[in-house]
Amino acid sequence: MDIVIALVAVIIGVALGFAIDRFLVKGRAARAREDAERIVQDAEKQAETLKKEALIEAKDQIFRMKQEIEDEQKERRKEIGALEARLAQREESLDKRVENLDKREHQLSSMQGQVQKREQELESMVEEERQRLEALAGMTADQAREVLMSRIEEDVKRDAAGFIRETETRAREEADKKARNIVGIAIQRVAADHTAESTVSVVAIPSDDMKGRIIGREGRNIRAFEQLTGINLIIDDTPEAVILSSFDPVRREIGRITLESLIQDGRIHPARIEEMFNKAEQTVAQQIQEAGEQAAFDADVHGLHAELIRVLGRLKYRTSYGQNVLKHSIEVAHLASVMAAELGVDMKLSKRAGLLHDIGKAIDHEVDGPHAVIGADLARRMNESQAIQHCIEAHHGDVEPTTVEAVLVQAADAISAARPGARRETLESYIKRLEKLEAVAESHSGVEKCYAMQAGREVRVMVKPEQIDDTAAVVLARDIAKQIEDEMEYPGQIRVMVIRESRAVDYAK
Repeated sequence: MDIVIALVAVIIGVALGFAIDRFLVKGRAARAREDAERIVQDAEKQAETLKKEALIEAKDQIFRMKQEIEDEQKERRKEIGALEARLAQREESLDKRVENLDKREHQLSSMQGQVQKREQELESMVEEERQRLEALAGMTADQAREVLMSRIEEDVKRDAAGFIRETETRAREEADKKARNIVGIAIQRVAADHTAESTVSVVAIPSDDMKGRIIGREGRNIRAFEQLTGINLIIDDTPEAVILSSFDPVRREIGRITLESLIQDGRIHPARIEEMFNKAEQTVAQQIQEAGEQAAFDADVHGLHAELIRVLGRLKYRTSYGQNVLKHSIEVAHLASVMAAELGVDMKLSKRAGLLHDIGKAIDHEVDGPHAVIGADLARRMNESQAIQHCIEAHHGDVEPTTVEAVLVQAADAISAARPGARRETLESYIKRLEKLEAVAESHSGVEKCYAMQAGREVRVMVKPEQIDDTAAVVLARDIAKQIEDEMEYPGQIRVMVIRESRAVDYAK
């Protein structure tokens, strides 16, 4: 019973709470509705107020802008008025200038007629004066022009010769000291021994009885010897000596070693000759290899092809005008290197090219052509650089040198060849060279006498003073030197000295 009563009480409480809540919600909704209506009314009133204020402000802004535009238009009208007034003034001034120009044009046209008339008068006067001058001079204007041009040409030649002489003097003053210094340093730092050139070798024998044994029965030994070695064995009345003759120095050296071995052995017959010849070939080949390696070592040149070393070693037995070519090549390598160091160019390239510059002389008896070209072809086949090939080919002027190193090798070759005592030449070739020098000098007009002096290293040319003046003497010296360079081959350099002498002679009676 109590439970029921409690349950009823709970239900009644819940119902009452629900009813009270609904009542409260309705009251809140009514108040909220009233608040919303009031807010809307206030917003409408505020919007109306803002609208009126905006309209008033817009009207004020429009009024201000209109006023500003009117003021600006007034200012523009003032400026336009001022511009119009200025343009009117300029137009007026231009009209005045045009009038003045028209007046001047009329004046110039009238003056032009006067000028043309005056020009005609002057032309007629010039023509009369020219005719009078031609009559007085006895030549026409063209003839006078030719005379004037010839005189100008002579003056230009004289000036050119004077300029050449002045330039050469200045160049010598500037370059001689430096050149002497470089060449002097190079020569002082390099020294080489030289041997005499010879196409024969003399072999000493213990007695003249050995000559018969060398000849053999019916000459079979000498025939076998000459056939194997390819050289001539000369047996004459020279006591205790026989002579080996050949233009191939390597072959002559092989023959010399063969003959000396046979003389020491004492057994001389064709079979023994062949045996000794084979041993001599091996000995000389070994000497050639060692000479090439030693030359490369002395010159401090590395990486040469084995064939180049072998060909280089053959130069040990080759001489030129009495100068050993292998020692000459080593000397040129050192000279070129020293000069390259002084000038600041490639020392290694100059040294390598200097060592190989005469490599063609080792095989020039086997291949036709100048030894410089032969050497360049050999270097090309041995994969030497283009610069090395050019230095070899250009060292005797077969091609024009285009690099500093090529010029240095050419200069070093001339220095080594021109060293006192380095070279000698046969009497016949020496006389021919002197005669050729004098003939070249005498072939020029105005030359009276000429003399080759100082073993052909200087030519003194006496000229006719009435035909050759001082400036023409400079040109003549250059022409003779140029012709000598083009037509002759010679070691070192040749000095050309032109001497002009004027003499006045009278007699007291």
